Amino acid sequence: MPAIDLARLRKQANRLADFFFLPDEFMKHLREVLEFYVNHTLRTKQNIAPGSNSKTYRTPAAVVTQIENELSAIAEANPDYALALADILWDEGALETRLLAAFLLGRIPPQEERLLPRLTAWTQQVRDTDVRSALLSTSLARMRKETPNQFLALVREYLHPERSQTWSNGIQALLPMIADTAYANLPPIFDIVEPVIEEAPSTLQNVLTELIVALYRASAYETTFMLKQVLTHSQNPMTAVTLRRIATSFPLPLQKELHNLLIPQPLTAQKDLDEAPGEFVGNMSVSKSVEVKMKTTRKMKTTRSPKAAAIKTVRRKSKKGGRDV
Repeated sequence: MPAIDLARLRKQANRLADFFFLPDEFMKHLREVLEFYVNHTLRTKQNIAPGSNSKTYRTPAAVVTQIENELSAIAEANPDYALALADILWDEGALETRLLAAFLLGRIPPQEERLLPRLTAWTQQVRDTDVRSALLSTSLARMRKETPNQFLALVREYLHPERSQTWSNGIQALLPMIADTAYANLPPIFDIVEPVIEEAPSTLQNVLTELIVALYRASAYETTFMLKQVLTHSQNPMTAVTLRRIATSFPLPLQKELHNLLIPQPLTAQKDLDEAPGEFVGNMSVSKSVEVKMKTTRKMKTTRSPKAAAIKTVRRKSKKGGRDV
């Protein structure tokens, strides 16, 4: 791979922008640029990105970023062409082209009816963590800023109680909004995520950690209060287990605040059996105590010693004879 000459890269990216309205020509010149900056020492035989189902040019991220910078203004001014080019970039199937496709979606107005269908379909197709992250953050950039209510409605759909398979997407989509210091309306976000934190399966531990840390950075008091409420009132026994597992990744002040609520609680001894009416005697209710005493008395009556039985027999015989022995 040649060293990146920023001046040369800018010229190459600028020339690519000239072909914005000619998708086929754009793709031809894009492949040339990506191939030019390939790091051949890192290429694998299959040329597949690690943990991915997409091929990759092994092009440095700086190259893709520069191309995005050159396309940004022209894409916002021409959303129809941007959407058409995004489709072709996505169908190319390479990691770099799909990152560019996700970027172009983020330049399209949120009112565009074709935006969400693309986003939904593409997030279901991809396994690359980088591409999925771009789809859920970069592709939703304008929606987050220009129509936050529409964005939160989309997140609610991701976090629907009956669609736990999309909870990870919903949480990842929220992270940029939570981190945005210009966005101050946090209560709706807490309302959306509280049920998810309570019911989140262990498979979401990593993204759940990211969510809680981001919320704490945005508002330490509200996050602490919410987590205490969840731990105090949750009927799901796995809630405390999951939070206890990930608590070591929380900020230290939050760990201290939650410490007592995260300590494993001892099992109550036969709680259901002891809920019968009556005062407690030790660990046993009065009704239970009486029952045990009655059983003990019956046992004592039926287990007399042989000597006692013999004496009783003699007395019975004596009474028959008219005298007592």
